[in-house]
Amino acid sequence: MSENKDIGAKGKSGITRNVFVAGLVSLFTDISSEMIVPILPLFLTLTLKVPPTAIGLIEGLAESTASILKLFSGWFSDRMGRRKPLMLAGYGFSNIVKPLFGFSTSWGQVLTIRFADRFGKGIRGAPRDALIADSTTKENRGKAFGFHRAMDTLGAAIGPLSAFWIVSHFHGNYRLVFWWSAVPGLIAVLLLIFFLKEKKAASQAAAEMPKLSFRGLDPHLILFIISATVFALGNSSDAFLILRAKNLGLSVVQVPLAYFTFNATYSLASLPAGMLSDRLGRRPVLITGYLIFALIYLGFGLANRPWHVWMLFVLYGLYYAATEGIQKAYIADFVGKGRRGTAIGTFNALTGLATLPASVIAGFLWQHVTPAAPFYYGSALAVAAAAMLVVKRV
Repeated sequence: MSENKDIGAKGKSGITRNVFVAGLVSLFTDISSEMIVPILPLFLTLTLKVPPTAIGLIEGLAESTASILKLFSGWFSDRMGRRKPLMLAGYGFSNIVKPLFGFSTSWGQVLTIRFADRFGKGIRGAPRDALIADSTTKENRGKAFGFHRAMDTLGAAIGPLSAFWIVSHFHGNYRLVFWWSAVPGLIAVLLLIFFLKEKKAASQAAAEMPKLSFRGLDPHLILFIISATVFALGNSSDAFLILRAKNLGLSVVQVPLAYFTFNATYSLASLPAGMLSDRLGRRPVLITGYLIFALIYLGFGLANRPWHVWMLFVLYGLYYAATEGIQKAYIADFVGKGRRGTAIGTFNALTGLATLPASVIAGFLWQHVTPAAPFYYGSALAVAAAAMLVVKRV
């Protein structure tokens, strides 16, 4: 049976039933998540009086520790021959715990809730990406991942707008934003339960549990994962972009609007970027994305006016469009269907683990050197990662 007839796929467009449903689920989940993202760093610094080093620890520890789950969840979905159960567990858990931010009174509580949220993301991410890859052919895979990122980021654009409306109409009530995030989260889970249809595939035998190993992977894929991990070591949490926006003069109400600008650009550019990678190849688009990131972080380091933030957030959306979904499609191009969950999980785990030192270093540089220092550091590593992609020709 050809790939494009697997798991509810129809036609040759690459936008199959399950790709479409996965996009809707991500749309509503990201409305919920991105209501919180631009508010949480402000809540931590202005309400709970948390220093930047602690914010770096919260973001880095939550993201990197939970990223280990992406390796195991991808492997386990390959072993089961099913993706939906793990997707449901991950989306369900995240959307249950996020509203609990509204009850937190210390940074330790925020860390626990943030970790639980990322725990859910770790469970669902690799199986979902593997399901999208399984539902498409190589010729349409970039388009399918681009569509998913566009839907995901449309939700990520609506979320900050919702947060802006709540904060501006309810006198900066951050906790109300957290509580209202439960509504789109519930819709996402119901869509996944009732509309994503999956046929059980033949399960894959595995003699041992997965581990962070490159054994059996294509050498070109290994080199790509290494370069992406180098890049991730400089790609600290978006919390520092939000704090930098506030540092440069944006008001508490303007910050969610700036984040909306980023997500709106990301959403609009994702599908064209994915289609471009189908035509030109993944590697040239990824190199371009890394270099755009380097310019953005250099810009955040040099910026000294509030209007600079708006321009940089637009470019940040273009960087995401040129990298996020395309990296997953690139990995799927190298790996057969039965091992895609494991391969994507390995990629997610390694790059996710790198977010702990990236965010801790960023917090230290912000607090003990200058708020611009984390961005110079990130820009330098992005250039190094792009150079690896060029020189090694992965």
